[in-house]
Amino acid sequence: MCGHIFEREPGYFVGAMYVSYALAIPVYLALAGVLRLLLREWSDLAILTLALPLFVPFAPLLFRYSRVIWMHLDLAVDRTD
Repeated sequence: MCGHIFEREPGYFVGAMYVSYALAIPVYLALAGVLRLLLREWSDLAILTLALPLFVPFAPLLFRYSRVIWMHLDLAVDRTD
């Protein structure tokens, strides 16, 4: 056991939303880039529109990892054990 306390105050994971956003943008753009290569004749707006529903299944996974990253950042910054 590492001794890390997992009980946090309400609103603790609000910062994880920013981490989630930082993780989501590259994934979304990579997905759009792959679609752009596969569907060259489509417009940019159509590619971005198609990429959105394909990206949605990744959102819960990214948010889960963003919470873990947020806890690690908090532990690295605040070492009051």
